[in-house]
Formats: sequence, structure tokens, C-alpha cells
Amino acid sequence: MKKIGITAVLAALLTMMLTGCGSNAETQKSTAPETEESSEAVETETEAEKVYADEAYLDYLDVDDYVQLGDYIGVEVTLEAPYVSAAQVESYIQSVLNSYPERQEVTDRTAQNGDTTDINFVGKIDGVAFDGGTADNYELTLGSNSFISGFEDGIVGMQIGETKELNLTFPDPYKNNPDLAGSPVVFTVTLNKIYENVTPELDDAFVADLGIEDVTTVDEYRQYVHDGLLESAQAQYDLELESAVLRAVYENTTVKAAPEAMAERYYDRLVSNMTYQAAAYGLDLESMMMYFYGMEPEQYETDMKASAQEAAEQILMMQAIAELEGLTVSDEEIEADLESRASEYGYESADAYKEALGDEVKGYREFMMSERVTAYLIENAKITQTTPETEDAAETTEEAETAEEESETETSAEEE
Repeated sequence: MKKIGITAVLAALLTMMLTGCGSNAETQKSTAPETEESSEAVETETEAEKVYADEAYLDYLDVDDYVQLGDYIGVEVTLEAPYVSAAQVESYIQSVLNSYPERQEVTDRTAQNGDTTDINFVGKIDGVAFDGGTADNYELTLGSNSFISGFEDGIVGMQIGETKELNLTFPDPYKNNPDLAGSPVVFTVTLNKIYENVTPELDDAFVADLGIEDVTTVDEYRQYVHDGLLESAQAQYDLELESAVLRAVYENTTVKAAPEAMAERYYDRLVSNMTYQAAAYGLDLESMMMYFYGMEPEQYETDMKASAQEAAEQILMMQAIAELEGLTVSDEEIEADLESRASEYGYESADAYKEALGDEVKGYREFMMSERVTAYLIENAKITQTTPETEDAAETTEEAETAEEESETETSAEEE
């Protein structure tokens, strides 16, 4: 079971805070696909904002009542360095090639599953053609299950130009035409042409057709893919580093349970954020949590409450560090950041952005502070990077061992 990590919780809460998700209904409606499931999710997301007690926010708390700091400078963490193997690059390129299949006509074999066929067919019940049962030059992909059971299987193995009668029965019930449900039918099918999808070759022409700026050759494309994958690996590494450093500092800290209102606020924001994410996939929260995390409602509710409680305690811990190290955030800095992000997120003014944030504008300081403190802790941490175990490394080791064995064989032969 994939547990919801503390970094994911803080990142989700920060995203909700900065973009005003849950308050700006128009933004949400334009982002999520228009499906029945997503509409329900967005509806839940856009309900009236909940008002929390003052102790849900740092501005109303004395962190000394909750936190006893331990060592937070120079905590030691070990992480695998971000890395992209040649195998990963080739796998990504192959997936791109597979997404651009080229259709080619086949003339030297019979029809197979997966082929696109050009067919003529006439369907008759009791010897009489029925409406919708006849077509010429109809393109049908075999294996798509577009026709009633037995139709596509009957075309598999046919030669080009061959005509064949398929004795079938309409299913019962048959939603497409209830009048035909359960009726025996004879389809006379002629196979005109066969097409197959062929994966294109990776060459300069293919790369040029992708339209990537300053990338026109295979070598340039491989470098482009490598750089993109490395950027993703670096982003994942940065998240893991934040999580590891915060975890190390948290384990050195004694924290009294955060106020219930703060933990509740964090839990509600996490649920709201993940509901919104689910809507973007056309899912409700329950379906997304089962699909991505393998969690039943009782499981993910318990897990998210625990994660929200820990996130609240870490915020208290970071505030204590901020006060000791002079990393607190001023009112002027908050206003400047609100102005900047209002423009970035397409709001007419900082006031409009604040309105979208709703009651969460009261917590804006803590999110700015958390970014500042996290950066400070990472800057002062002792970070050890290990070399990833990769297929490339294994191949290099194998080649070295082979070379060593060959060298030893040659030496033995010379001695003899």
C-alpha cells in the first residue's frame, strides 16, 4: 500500500493555498473534464468554505507551548543521486515511436487480429436485408469488439478478395436495436483490403516531424529525452530530499500534539485537494484512492488524518525554527507575494486573489515560512548521495568482468 507521505501532504496543502483551489469555482470548472463523476467531485469541492477556530492558524499560537527543538542543523541524510540510464532513454523513445504508428497496406497474408480491414457486408434475417446491416468499404479493426460476437473473429484468416458467410445471433438484450435481440442473422462479408500499423523507425526525418525546437537529429533527440528525464528525476529527488530532511529534524524534535482545529484544517484541505485531483481524472475521491493507492475509504481517511496531524506538527516545528533563526515572514513580504501570485494565477488584483483564497488567506504566512525554513534546513544538512544501481552499471560491470576473464585466459596461454 502506498502511504501518503508528509511531503505530499505539505505540497498538496501549499498548492491549495497558492492557487485558491476550492474557492474559485470558475477555475475548477474549466480545468476538470465535464463528466458525471467529475461534476460531483467539483460540486463537493466548491461547497461553502469552512470557518476554523483561531488556533487552526500559527498567528494565534505560541509555538513554545507545543515544541521542544532538538538538533536541526547538520542533520544527516543519504539519498540516491538523480540519474537517467540509457535503457530509460530508449524505453521512452520506443513509447514515442509506438504512439506514431504508420498504416501500411498488406497484400501477402490473411487478416489477423489488430489489422484494420476494408470490408463490404450485407446482413440478412430470414433472407431479408435489414436497416443498418449493410455497408461498403467499411473500415473495421479486428479485435475492437465493435460488432456482435463472432463477426470480427469470422474475418480473421480471410484472404483479400474472399467472400464469406457468417451465421451469427444478435445478443439478447441488444441495446443498439432491441427489435433484433436474439435474432439469427447471416452476414455476407467481402474482404477488400488489409492494413497494419507499423512502428516507424527512429531517424532524422521522424525527429524533424516532432517539431521540437533546435532538435532535428536522432542524437539531438536522445539528448533532449535524456535531459527531460533527468529534469524529472531531479524534481523527484528534490521532493525526497525535503521529505528526508524534514523527517530527520522532526525525529529530533519533541512536539506536543497540534491543536485539533489545525489538524482538522489540514485534513480538510488535503481531502479537498485530492478530490479536485480526482475530478481532473474524471473520478470521485474513493475511486482515485483505490486506483492509485489501493485504499478503501476507511484506510485512506485514517491515513490522511494521521498525515495531516503530522503535517500540523511539522509546521509548528518549522515555526519554532523560523523564530530562532530569524526566518519569519513579514506582512510586507506576504503582500508582495500575494501581488506576484495574483498576476501569475490570472487574478485581476491581489484583493481578487485574497477573495479566492477565502479563509485560507489567514494561513498564508505559514506556507511562505515553510518554504523558507525547508530551504534553510536543506542548506545546512549533511547530504550523502549514493550511486544508483542501474542496468547501465550492471552492463559495465559485466563487460569489465568479461575483459578481465579474457585477459586472464590470454596470460595463462602465454605462460603455457
